[in-house]
Amino acid sequence: MLARVANNLFWMGRYIERSEHLARYLNVNYFSSLDAPTELSQSRQFVLRSIMFMVNNEIINSKIKLKEEDVLFNVGLNNEKPYSIIQSFNAAYENARSSRDLISTELFETINRINHSVKNYSPEAFVKNGLYDFTTMITSSTAEIRSKIKGTLLHDEAYAIIMLGIYLERAIQVTRIINSKCSDAAVEKIRYKDSSENSHQWSTLLKCAFSYDMMRRLYKKTPSKNRTLEFLILNSACPRSIKSSLSQIKKYIHTLAKHQEITSNSSAFLIGKLHAEFEYKLIEDIEDTIEDFISDLIDKLVIIGEKLDDNYFKIAEAPANKNNSDSKQNQ
Repeated sequence: MLARVANNLFWMGRYIERSEHLARYLNVNYFSSLDAPTELSQSRQFVLRSIMFMVNNEIINSKIKLKEEDVLFNVGLNNEKPYSIIQSFNAAYENARSSRDLISTELFETINRINHSVKNYSPEAFVKNGLYDFTTMITSSTAEIRSKIKGTLLHDEAYAIIMLGIYLERAIQVTRIINSKCSDAAVEKIRYKDSSENSHQWSTLLKCAFSYDMMRRLYKKTPSKNRTLEFLILNSACPRSIKSSLSQIKKYIHTLAKHQEITSNSSAFLIGKLHAEFEYKLIEDIEDTIEDFISDLIDKLVIIGEKLDDNYFKIAEAPANKNNSDSKQNQ
């Protein structure tokens, strides 16, 4: 397979997964604030800053008043913003179109149909009353695309490349969501010193990662900081957890590297090393240094993405549709 085509498949998977997590975070954070238990978590400015921190790693000074319509438009439908949902989904479409011969007709037609719906969505309707409908459309559409990937493609190397992109992006996005909600919880704890274990931020975190019901069924308790972080980081049975994503990344990199020598500087080695670190890690090992742990994990995942590009997908000139590069800011 040409590196250019492999690159298209890999980034198609990444952008599809990125679109879903951006839409879900926007939806859950905005609407959960309407019945939040504290004045701070109900604050529209607090919610908008949380959204910008997650999607673009942008820390906005509390003295700056954000305009709600501008933030929602920039994150949702602003084609000029590299972190927007419309940019991510359009990039997924362009990568799918460039690798048209290696994906099924059913998969391409689904991506094409959804891309038209996203491009033609009214910005005025979106910022006024269409936020819920738009973000719900994105999350349900990406789930449909993943089902077409799993159900209409041969489970060969091309499939492994797509899934590698999906699970790497899932690990990165869930890690960034955890980072953002831990930051929100820390701000809330400083404001309300007498409420050290407010479950609202942890419930919101679980909902952002599609894991609220799973966690409640497992623990049968109200979400707390430690239970939530243990579930989303270290529970291998949770399909959205970091540990589960790393297991899938390791599985699919072995499909690509099975005939190659794995050196200490290869992506396969780095993936195996990170997976091994998680194998016997306990929440007690990271609970006191969770911010440093999350920051370090994001760095490692970004490096793995760069190594995958170097080892398997490197091409002479970067593709025009790769508009959101692997950097700590954008990942």
